[in-house]
Amino acid sequence: MALTKVNRGGLNTGIADSSNATFLTATSAEGVTLAGTLAVTGVHTVGNNAVITSEGGAVTTNLGLAVVKVFVNYADDASINDSLNVSSITDGGTGVHTINIANDMANAVYTCLSGGGSYSEHLIFAGRNAGSFPTYGRNNTSDSTSVDINGMAAVVGDLA
Repeated sequence: MALTKVNRGGLNTGIADSSNATFLTATSAEGVTLAGTLAVTGVHTVGNNAVITSEGGAVTTNLGLAVVKVFVNYADDASINDSLNVSSITDGGTGVHTINIANDMANAVYTCLSGGGSYSEHLIFAGRNAGSFPTYGRNNTSDSTSVDINGMAAVVGDLA
């Protein structure tokens, strides 16, 4: 597919006058290479085979594998401050919270990352399910487990 800029009066046979068109369609067999900066607006779907080039340009990686699928920042009373793909938090008692995932993971083989609201606070994971993962708060200063903390968690892995 070759594109040529054509003015309104110079249309070829079979090309409609769409001088105000803002779209282009190409089949996968044709392929498209863009040079320069591409400005994208609106909602666009990227396939599960999309790759990104490393910062140094030496390697590529799958875009879908390189993004966080779940994150949550919650207060010590289990109220959600900010989140992505989290439907709710179940309060299971002092320091025990279960993060409920809105769009399930493909299986329980994903990685959880955590943080606490202060130097002495830590979030401990106690297993994983496709749709949720339980957490326990820990305070290292008092050497206490199951304490209410400001928790932060993120998940990487495959969505269902």
